[in-house]
Amino acid sequence: MSWASKLSKPYRVEHGKKLRLKDHDPADTAKLHSQERAQELLAKSVARMAELQDKLYAQNRWGLLLIFQAMDAAGKDGAIKHVMSGVNPQACQVYSFKTPSAEELDHDYLWRNMKCLPERGRIGIFNRSYYEEVLVVRVHPEILANEKIPAPLVTKNIWENRFQDICSFERYLCRNGFVIRKFFLNVSKKEQKRRFLDRLQQPEKNWKFSVADLHERERWDDYMNAYEEMIANTSTPHAPWFVIPADNKWFTRLAVAAAIVDTLDNLNLAYPKVDPQKRRELQAARKVLLGSSK
Repeated sequence: MSWASKLSKPYRVEHGKKLRLKDHDPADTAKLHSQERAQELLAKSVARMAELQDKLYAQNRWGLLLIFQAMDAAGKDGAIKHVMSGVNPQACQVYSFKTPSAEELDHDYLWRNMKCLPERGRIGIFNRSYYEEVLVVRVHPEILANEKIPAPLVTKNIWENRFQDICSFERYLCRNGFVIRKFFLNVSKKEQKRRFLDRLQQPEKNWKFSVADLHERERWDDYMNAYEEMIANTSTPHAPWFVIPADNKWFTRLAVAAAIVDTLDNLNLAYPKVDPQKRRELQAARKVLLGSSK
């Protein structure tokens, strides 16, 4: 087992197992106490990811979709920035999903995400995603009322139905060569408070703070319950969730990177092999170049 697999595997949620977030320590660092060592491993991960991504892009068979969900100030933006720092921008697509527009509300809730799925050979990143439909929409039922769904379809089973639909959608993608990995950055309520205060006290970070964040914080327990049910019902062998400790950003980034490297390693990626006809063409081109005076 590789070091990336050993580091990330404890945070992977196994299919069919009951989940209690209280059993997951947001401050866990997998007995790694040296930030310097963590930085070394992160640099190693970024370099390995760049190498694997180059093969992913050249092979043009697989696609990788990374989904990030978390409470406010958990560090999604920072994790994406640091973990993907060595990736070729041509082969990476990042989308952040905000409040649905009027056009998006005239479609099913997966529509706007479908348009942003990665192409083969590329890594797609969703900063929030269709999972908001079983999180914020569940915590705020008034949002569901604005989604124009016919009344007879809004039943007490709507969340279970959505879990099933999402799992079917992800299974479909995986059967077509698109690998999915999902990350819940598990920040503690105490650490979130510290980060909010930090944003308020430092002028250069004021722009990150929104009063709406405080309102969502008041519903913390509701969100934790929604996350538990969501993860337990949608973590599958082909599209697993990782509950990543998020109180220490330096470890969060390393754990995410390790999971991505392990995923890419398991795809057995390789540069395309040239067939005999193509090889003859390349040899002919080489002779032309070597015979040229310029």
